[in-house]
Amino acid sequence: MTPSRKPIVVVGSINMDLVANTPSIPLAGQTLIGTDFTTTPGGKGANQAVAVARLGYPVHMIGAVGEDVFGQALLDNLKEAGVGTEAVTRVAGPSGVAPILVAANGENSIVVVPGANGKVTPEIVTKYADLIRSAGMVLCQLELPLETVSHTLAMCAEAGVPVMLDPAPAADFPDSVWTQIAWFTPNETEAALYIGKVGAPEEASKRLLARGLKGVVLKRGSEGAYVAVAGGEAEWVRSFRVEAVDTVAAGDCFNGAFAVGLLEGHDPWTAARFASAAAGISVTRRGAQASTPTRADVDAFILSRG
Repeated sequence: MTPSRKPIVVVGSINMDLVANTPSIPLAGQTLIGTDFTTTPGGKGANQAVAVARLGYPVHMIGAVGEDVFGQALLDNLKEAGVGTEAVTRVAGPSGVAPILVAANGENSIVVVPGANGKVTPEIVTKYADLIRSAGMVLCQLELPLETVSHTLAMCAEAGVPVMLDPAPAADFPDSVWTQIAWFTPNETEAALYIGKVGAPEEASKRLLARGLKGVVLKRGSEGAYVAVAGGEAEWVRSFRVEAVDTVAAGDCFNGAFAVGLLEGHDPWTAARFASAAAGISVTRRGAQASTPTRADVDAFILSRG
């Protein structure tokens, strides 16, 4: 594969994360005393865009923020990270927010309130068709309206631009969508929505690929990722052993780094190892975008781990 410097374009959500650190994730009806609270930029789309930018690869964001106090802060943060924001629209009303609880062991619980993200229409995406056609890859998630995601995938298919879809939060979509996806990157819970009981990753990946996908990455947290492509090639990419303090956005960091690795000409398993290193670093730091590593961080980490 010839390395590409065509930009990555992320069509996705932009949120302000409202993060409370707690001893554990509370049960229904339970009240806990938290240990810390911060507001930090997030949203699966923005997280992935920042992950790409911090790795030194060109990236643009298509999305929306509100006209509230968070809107400008979110735009400024994207620009500071190096993300192109000319396709981020300001809309009336609040920006998206995500209250997040982070337990002492690194586990998290998240509620996403779409806000401006719910106003990203197919018409907004169409307005930036030239930007999408210029992309080496488009990254999508499911925090925007499904109608908009389906429209984006159709546009990419028509333009011959590969799409990486992170099905989070998992939701049903039309059967026609499957053949428009180059890389499908669910975790075990998300995969179960589409194929029922997941079982062994080898079998799960075959069932997903049978729907017309070109490639699947089954993300299994601390176990690593199972990477399979149409035609039969498949391999485990084990995660790096680290001391996790916050797993928020680790999957987003993985996706952004995986896309960079692919567009820089690496095979899927080498790209996934690079992505696993980036994600491994991110879980040792707190915050969503604040935890994403630079290229120098990742290169040094891989070198130190052999």
